[in-house]
Amino acid sequence: MLNLVHLRVLAAVARHESVTEAAKELHYSQPSVSHHLSRLEAATGVKLVQRVGRGIRLTPEGRLLAGRATEIVGRVDAAAIELAAQVGLRAGRVRLAANASPLSTIVPAAAVALAEAHPGLELILIERHPVEALQLLRAGEIDVALIFRYADAPVEEEGFRLAHIGHDPIYLVSRQPGDSIANHRDSPWIGGCERCQEELVNLCRTEGFTPRIGSLSDDMVVVQALVAAGKGVTTLPGLALRAHRRPDVHTTELTGFTRRLYAVTYGDPPDPPATVALIQALADAARPDAGPGWAAGTRLGS
Repeated sequence: MLNLVHLRVLAAVARHESVTEAAKELHYSQPSVSHHLSRLEAATGVKLVQRVGRGIRLTPEGRLLAGRATEIVGRVDAAAIELAAQVGLRAGRVRLAANASPLSTIVPAAAVALAEAHPGLELILIERHPVEALQLLRAGEIDVALIFRYADAPVEEEGFRLAHIGHDPIYLVSRQPGDSIANHRDSPWIGGCERCQEELVNLCRTEGFTPRIGSLSDDMVVVQALVAAGKGVTTLPGLALRAHRRPDVHTTELTGFTRRLYAVTYGDPPDPPATVALIQALADAARPDAGPGWAAGTRLGS
């Protein structure tokens, strides 16, 4: 029978690929970590760890079990926190991962509202792109992933539950007002994350060309600085422009093109009270009247 302590030890060893570092994290001695690994191997009947020189590495079976162990331990820890917060949301924590633009706009507003309504709750924030945030969510390391999706994006994997909280318009960012994508058939473009760059390519193809990517950056400050310096043009969502807007660039809303924001949870419903409270706070912060550059149809001055 698998033991939770043994699984926790294996998950730590997998994270660090080191018995020594796992022992430090868990506040165990090295012999104690080795003992737990041996007991786990005896319980499973397979070799989980191999010695390589002065270090160790997980066997394929060890990596398989470590992945499940990380998810199981994360779920158990989350359950303990949820139980502590169950009565009146007086205690506990809720963990959220989001990318930079919502993390610097709607999330702070949601955090203030959550703190006022439930002062005993601890909100932990992590910056991650959507794909990475969903990985953390599946592993039980966060409770909510705030992600964006475009209209034709593939559906998330089974087990994820998405709550739609709003639309975020897309803008062309260039050095001339009233601009259009068609004007930049031969211009260099500034690309971003994989999901954003894929959408940029799709937008340009609607105008009959494939953009020439001259620079890459996920940083909304860097991207606008590059546009201002004449190094190319790009597209940015309204939330990014709400978080940071240079006065020497122009923005043109691309009507009909938006990205949708979702608060994502994992596993069977219902969500725990702390998670429900956070999602509600995010939805309230994402209302069309919450700030400029949020809802579809809201125009940022060029």
